[in-house]
Amino acid sequence: MPLRFLSAERLGVALAILAALGFSIKAILIKLAYAVPQAVPVDAITMMSLRMVFSLPVFVWVGFQSSRSAPPLTRRDWSVLLVLGLVGYYGASILDFIGLQYISAGLERLILFTYPTLTLLIAVLFQGKSLERRELTALILSYTGIGLAFVHDLKFSGDTTAVLIGAMFVFGSSLTYAFYLTGSAPMIQRLGSARFTAMAMIFSTAATQLHFFIMKPLSAYIQPVSIYAYGITMAVFSTVLPVFMLSAAIRRIGPSRTVLIGTLGPVLTIFFGWWLLGEPLSLVQTAGAALVLTGVWFVSRH
Repeated sequence: MPLRFLSAERLGVALAILAALGFSIKAILIKLAYAVPQAVPVDAITMMSLRMVFSLPVFVWVGFQSSRSAPPLTRRDWSVLLVLGLVGYYGASILDFIGLQYISAGLERLILFTYPTLTLLIAVLFQGKSLERRELTALILSYTGIGLAFVHDLKFSGDTTAVLIGAMFVFGSSLTYAFYLTGSAPMIQRLGSARFTAMAMIFSTAATQLHFFIMKPLSAYIQPVSIYAYGITMAVFSTVLPVFMLSAAIRRIGPSRTVLIGTLGPVLTIFFGWWLLGEPLSLVQTAGAALVLTGVWFVSRH
């Protein structure tokens, strides 16, 4: 019985669920940090900088360990890692952090979860992939669901401009992440998931810190203790652990099943947003979430 319980498949499923949980609470932590009372509320780049700085030691250690017995990186490898680190983790994250200043955590997570359909569209537009009927159905379902969730936020926000701005930033984040996924597959095969992830995150951290030092004085790091607590929690439980748990889950149960299990993420975010942030919950939002998740299921299943 213990051996069966610890089978690779069950472990993969458990890791995928934990990764979805970790990613789902990121938006909640960001919103909680933005709500900390102080004279000047913490902004997106400062919060992202803290998250990346607290994550950096782990990724440096993993990158060092995974590179010890591996062949050295070529100049092309360094260039691709730089581009993917800037696009995937820096670009997608900063757009997401900015978007969360304007929209609810639930809408943010649903918009972000369009990345599987956006990855599909990139393959159709730039890689010559044909669009099958079930994939077209997935696109229609997903974006209808986003529309319903958008209507929900408009109704309860009362600020149409803010919701539009936030949705555009988060959609840009999802699109950026989709490009990152499209370009990262060959590098993961070449370098391995741990080495690739660690190196991409190191480049992303460097870009984030450069952005911070250009835009902010060092005094911006002087924040309430609660802000540091949110940053550390985000670094550990919404960055480091889920990133490696996701890679381990993909290795054990494959990308399609991992993405399907990951559809728990938006549901968890909506629940935590209602529970911890007091975000309103409606039938329209629930219906939108169901359509988005159904669309992801159509894209991800064999």
